Amino acid sequence: MASWISMTEACQLLGVQPQTIYAYVSRGKLEVMPDPADTRKSLYRAEDLSGLARRKKAGSKRETLATNTLFGAEPSIPTALSAFFRERPHYRGEDAIVLARTATLEDAAQLLWAAEQAVDFACDAPAGTAAPGRGAAFTVLAGLAATGHSTSGRLTRVLHAEGQALVGQLANAFGAQPGKGPLHLRFAKGWKQRAPVAELLRTALVLLADHELTSSAFATRIAASTGASLPACVLAGLSTLSGPLHGDASGRVQALFSEVERLGEDKVLAHYLSTGLPLAGFGHPIYPDGDPRAAALLAMFEPPEVIARFIHKATELTGLQPNIDVALAALVAHHRLPADAAFALFATARSVGLLAHSLEQRGVAQVIRPRGRYVGRMPVVPQNARK
Repeated sequence: MASWISMTEACQLLGVQPQTIYAYVSRGKLEVMPDPADTRKSLYRAEDLSGLARRKKAGSKRETLATNTLFGAEPSIPTALSAFFRERPHYRGEDAIVLARTATLEDAAQLLWAAEQAVDFACDAPAGTAAPGRGAAFTVLAGLAATGHSTSGRLTRVLHAEGQALVGQLANAFGAQPGKGPLHLRFAKGWKQRAPVAELLRTALVLLADHELTSSAFATRIAASTGASLPACVLAGLSTLSGPLHGDASGRVQALFSEVERLGEDKVLAHYLSTGLPLAGFGHPIYPDGDPRAAALLAMFEPPEVIARFIHKATELTGLQPNIDVALAALVAHHRLPADAAFALFATARSVGLLAHSLEQRGVAQVIRPRGRYVGRMPVVPQNARK
């Protein structure tokens, strides 16, 4: 649960007067609630205050600011696509957890793209000669990127149509059944699953559509700022997403689950905790009180018994809640989906968000070009140049 502190403690933590605390509240930087013990007083969210204290300590030196914008202390790119409010992700102001209860990925795309017409990812194109999966998906995407047209000078509705076709082809390459219909149904048919599983896939796809300025979204925006084609932008983003510390983190969780199924939850937990090794998929820097996306998805099904016990004991022993990577890996294990299904869902869903970032970045007439801060060996100046 979130922790709350008094005005006196807040002022001491930041070294400021109450007027400054009130200003932070009015600007939406600090959450406040009535004190249950005395309704004449207020309590202030400790996590918000800790963040403000870190930023204050970092100061406003140019080098510090430049480093912070790249490593997460402050957002550096304005966006109207998604943000976090009260530790919940929102798409254009709509709670993504609530949206995922009924919406399809097509609905989420229409919202994120600000599209006037309904989005349709129907696609008859087969995956090709390669077996469905990551290899086929990246091959298709690379081919499209190699021949794609710049986004410059093209109408938004034309780019929306291209984006729809791109997501449809990507899904087919990952194993969705070619044809018409919502993507979650096409994935269910391609993976030979029944309607209840399709509903789980629908929820997961919506929950994964975007997540503010992730490293993959940043990579996509860099490509988009140069006028690169939509498939090239998505390729830049999905290449970044494929890292085990980002969108392929569920693969690390699947490996952990394999250990649990082979050795038992107690033995695996004892090994990891005694050696200080981190448990993949537990905890999330954005969600100190637990990833609401994982909670929403895990509430819809029962993971295999040994995995359910492991999740419960791991949470109890570490205090860390499972994140979305655990939920995806548990979904794959429970319904025996293809080994790469978690990444397929993540990459397909997030391609919608990456396209939204590409389209939004088009409106900024400036190439993203951070400067390097050189920390290496200084060059030797020749004697005859020393004057």
